[in-house]
Amino acid sequence: MRGHTEITEHKEGGIVILSVTGRLDASNAGTLEQKMFGLIDGGESRFVVDCAALDYISSAGLRVLLIAAKRLAWPAGTIVLSGLTEQIKEVFDIVGFASIFKIYRTPNDALAALAQTGR
Repeated sequence: MRGHTEITEHKEGGIVILSVTGRLDASNAGTLEQKMFGLIDGGESRFVVDCAALDYISSAGLRVLLIAAKRLAWPAGTIVLSGLTEQIKEVFDIVGFASIFKIYRTPNDALAALAQTGR
């Protein structure tokens, strides 16, 4: 379905994994924003955003990730990304997010890296 987005959440080893499926645009970025900010306000500080099933991200979706990252401000917390398709990775490269967010091939790779750093 066009415009449909699903955000699922689970926690592993003190790290919240958010899997985003479908399209993340102005019509639904607020859902991700509410979920992430609620988790941050609840004390969560380490996130993996799994983008393997993300088909499209607009500037509204990018904005949510950037604001969440600023709210977590290193060293208090961190957001890393995993599973970017070529199309989504290209968007991140164009807007300069590839230098802001650490990007891993899979959620497991991201979890392993976060476990090693303790952040």
